[in-house]
Amino acid sequence: MSARILVVDDEPQILRALRVILRDAGYQTVLAETGAEALDAAAVRPPQAAIVDIMLPDIDGVEVTRRLRQWSEMPIIVLSAVSEEEQKVLALQSGADDYVTKPFGSRELVARLHAALRRTHESAQEPSIEIDGLRIDLAARTVMRDGERVHLTPIEFELLRVLVRNRGRLLTHRMLMTEVWGPQYVDDTQALRTHIARLRAKIESRAGAPRHIITEPGIGYRLAA
Repeated sequence: MSARILVVDDEPQILRALRVILRDAGYQTVLAETGAEALDAAAVRPPQAAIVDIMLPDIDGVEVTRRLRQWSEMPIIVLSAVSEEEQKVLALQSGADDYVTKPFGSRELVARLHAALRRTHESAQEPSIEIDGLRIDLAARTVMRDGERVHLTPIEFELLRVLVRNRGRLLTHRMLMTEVWGPQYVDDTQALRTHIARLRAKIESRAGAPRHIITEPGIGYRLAA
């Protein structure tokens, strides 16, 4: 069965266009024109991913994303006519996995959605490691810190997966961006920094310098060996 995608936008013509684009790409859609409708629809029948517009008539898309992220790890792509970096960072900090600025190309949007879903559903056998109270099981897609479950977004988990599979090796910004987002996004280092900061906040200890994800200034990151 094809993946079901929640699409939230207050412009009827955009909703119709997205329904056609996603249908032609093999996806089912659940449409909502307000944040409240979207949250209700997601709660009744959780979708496999969501595409959320920033500007909504009741609850803005950033808040919708934040509320969805409280209970779901599904990929969330935010749409907006606003291209300012601050708005983009705010959306990513709220839990979005990707950000697409209107007007957008249908092929690009579908490619980003497909990549996000592929990351979520990867089932290949992966290693399990333990570092100073942090246990990462890539096959089960679980992370535990001091015995407590850590909830990561799909992008955060994918970043951690790449770092784990290259443990001890320095990965440049470009290498990480290529592995996680694809070669067409290698210059979006602000998105990378934002997701790394969120990942650190979840897996590192509350005090002191980062022990697990080490920054090499101006170059990239590595997972402590």
